[in-house]
Amino acid sequence: MYRFTEDCRTGIEVIDKEHERLFGLINEAMQLLEETDGSVELAKNMIAALKKYAAEHFAHEEEYMEAHADPELERQKKEHAQFVAKVEQMEQTPVTKEGSRAVLEDMLQFLAKWLYHHILGSDIMIGKIAPVGAEDDPFAFTDQYRTGIALVDEEHKRLFDIIRETDQVIHAELLHDKYDEIMRILAELKDYTVLHFQDEEEYMERIGYEGLPGQKRAHEAFVEKLTEINLDEVDDNQQEYLEELIAFLLGWLSNHILKADKKIPLEK
Repeated sequence: MYRFTEDCRTGIEVIDKEHERLFGLINEAMQLLEETDGSVELAKNMIAALKKYAAEHFAHEEEYMEAHADPELERQKKEHAQFVAKVEQMEQTPVTKEGSRAVLEDMLQFLAKWLYHHILGSDIMIGKIAPVGAEDDPFAFTDQYRTGIALVDEEHKRLFDIIRETDQVIHAELLHDKYDEIMRILAELKDYTVLHFQDEEEYMERIGYEGLPGQKRAHEAFVEKLTEINLDEVDDNQQEYLEELIAFLLGWLSNHILKADKKIPLEK
């Protein structure tokens, strides 16, 4: 069974309740699979229910973000559209009696992975992204971010520094080959992030930290976000896109450290 854990909570009651219901739909479907051999009708009903509830939830989520002028709204709309397209693809896939179980299992695996990644990589930031520059130095690794774990703190500081470097290049008006330099730093950010998450997870595994599964899900979601960055797809307002990207990266990292990493206990 899939659990709606504390790390998945956005702090926005209506959104959290609907997310919890989506997890409930997954678990109900899993239970049906265990109790039956699966059927064409069951597969079709589950896909229809998923599509209907997801559409309602996405509409509510987007309305909330629009009302609060959330800068992540357009990114969210794109992700929601991708999800709907996947479900519609499932609807159009011919389902036979022999293949209905496989369709259901594929749907549940997709939904569980997508839901965890979307919540931990996107929804968790609703209402939390402030414009870069809102503080004296938003890229400073201050004491509030320290976990007390030397390696983790050192690597977090480096991540803040790489994001700062990216922001400086974005705003460097006289820099030649600006695009290539931005892509180089973003690649460095991804590689270093993957390395850091590996180190952090190895530490949590070594001390037997019970929050490790949730941390892994969050890490996977963030790496997925970094992998999806493609400036070739941004034809207009590339500067605006990059500034919003920096705000997201900095906001996600700050939020994750304060909400998740600071709960990791010190090794005894």
